[in-house]
Amino acid sequence: MTPVFPPARTPNPLDAPPLRWGVLAPGRIAAAFVTAVSRYTRQRVVAVGSRSLDRASAFAAEHGIDRAVGSYQELVDDPAVDVVYVASPHSEHAAQAGLAVAAGKHVLVEKAFTRNAAQARHLVAAARAAGVLAVEAMWTRFLTQTDVLARLLADGVLGEVTTVLADHGQHFAPDPQSRLFAPELAGGALLDLGIYPISFASFVLGAPDSVVATGSRTATGVDAQVSMTLSTGTAQACLNTTLLAATPTTASVSGTAGSVEITGPFYAPASMILTTADGRAVREPDPVAGHLGLCFEAAHVAQLIADGATESPLLPLDETVRILETVDEIRRQVGVRYPGE
Repeated sequence: MTPVFPPARTPNPLDAPPLRWGVLAPGRIAAAFVTAVSRYTRQRVVAVGSRSLDRASAFAAEHGIDRAVGSYQELVDDPAVDVVYVASPHSEHAAQAGLAVAAGKHVLVEKAFTRNAAQARHLVAAARAAGVLAVEAMWTRFLTQTDVLARLLADGVLGEVTTVLADHGQHFAPDPQSRLFAPELAGGALLDLGIYPISFASFVLGAPDSVVATGSRTATGVDAQVSMTLSTGTAQACLNTTLLAATPTTASVSGTAGSVEITGPFYAPASMILTTADGRAVREPDPVAGHLGLCFEAAHVAQLIADGATESPLLPLDETVRILETVDEIRRQVGVRYPGE
């Protein structure tokens, strides 16, 4: 009998109740988010805030947003905003998401949640004290393929999991002016790219018992390439991230009874290939392609807020902190420290 994929339980993003969103820090990922939300959900982006009013106004005009403001504080204080999407570089997340939390606003914070685990613990504590929802925007966690994988694991279709493989590499020409190469902006491959395979391994295996990493650094001192082995019990995750080359960006989970491969890029809507003793099956990706898949995380957050929840069951805050603890240990082994740490 040919193996069969279980159906995804992920709700249709259009079913989530519409909320009013404010975008903090207009840029490339913010543009992708607004496009996805506008096309595939009933969410409304009503305001955008930047340190530059001109930049905010240009973004608002391009995306049909009603209000543009020239400060982050003004954005989070806006009574017409229900939830804030923090789209700045991860070096700024702790402070800027903290502004929203202090203003009593729910927050969806781009990955990586903060630049290190200490900042994450502080932000989590603040959100819990304020009674607001805080979620890391690790959008892969909210895609339908991730729920399908969760069901395969829960049903034991793969048997006892032994091996997780994942990589994420892109080629960037060395540029000391780029945030990816700037230590003060928490640059490097790990927080920008490597967070995807690390989060994937955490989803499958949980927190690692041991972490072994090796890598190289750029001339500016941030991580250029890192290879990691995360071990949990009898299972291992072999992961890689790099700024030096475009890699396949695939992921796989293998066990004693079968394996699942997610084609590249695995962190976006992608095909899944299930192989067991009974044969091989292919699950095609969702028609919502590429970064349009950001609609799922926005809809999930909106539903949580409507339900009065303050954490996501798909990515609990404690797991977000543990993932950054793993990243901190990897950086320690590779010899990368950010200013002020």
